[in-house]
Amino acid sequence: MSDRAARPTISVAMIATNEEKNLPRTLAALQGWVDQIVIVDSGSVDRSPEIAREYGTEHFFNRDFKGHAEQKNVAIRKCTGDWILLLDGDEVVTPELRVEIQQAVMQADKEAYWIPRLNIFLTRWMRHGGLYPDEKLRLWRRGVTMVDESIGPHGTAQYDQRKGQLRHHLQHYGYPDFANYLDHMNEYSSGTVAALSRKLADRPSWYLLAQSFANPFFGWLKNYFLRAGFLDGTEGLIFHLNHAVYVHWKYVKVWEKRRRERKLAQDEEAPPVM
Repeated sequence: MSDRAARPTISVAMIATNEEKNLPRTLAALQGWVDQIVIVDSGSVDRSPEIAREYGTEHFFNRDFKGHAEQKNVAIRKCTGDWILLLDGDEVVTPELRVEIQQAVMQADKEAYWIPRLNIFLTRWMRHGGLYPDEKLRLWRRGVTMVDESIGPHGTAQYDQRKGQLRHHLQHYGYPDFANYLDHMNEYSSGTVAALSRKLADRPSWYLLAQSFANPFFGWLKNYFLRAGFLDGTEGLIFHLNHAVYVHWKYVKVWEKRRRERKLAQDEEAPPVM
């Protein structure tokens, strides 16, 4: 019996759209030790589909994009391995993490595992300010969980039973330049509107505006000073200031949505002009 047949199989589930800069690095790190790579694409216009096929992945288009969490679940449902490893297109499994994942699925004394993540911002790996270890539930036995679709673009898998903890980290090449960071934060803040609107449905509009200033300010104090974000130098200062702005955007977009809906309701109730 071959080694591949003797061990549990691993499927990688991934969503990737216009990731031609990141995919070669991500996929190269998976060659020779995972059994299946499933990529669900919402409509790349770059070379992402060709790169995916060059590395032997199962590439699918799903242009009915309902959200990042929903799209990840589409990919997970297409996986057939004994274990699921959920990755983003800009995340890399290091050689050390690869060995640890292989050991974890062989031991199988847990059903799911947290994996720490190391994030790059501009040219610096961020190790302070709450950005590390940035643990994510990314490895689990197929069938025990899915990604939570109720909390917007940062939805993660949930598992209530005892979980394992891997030591070695994923490398996340999420924000290599500032323009890319701003694009992502604009997209993510818009993606949280529905979930945050539901969460704050019983709160008055003044509360949303108050939170749009208070939450970013106190969050910045916590992450930059109490969590020592200043130790990440100039990049740490730039990141935490702009992360506070991102949080401000989230609440303002919810406030704007509510105001727009009320205006529409008022216009519908107004009597026609004779």
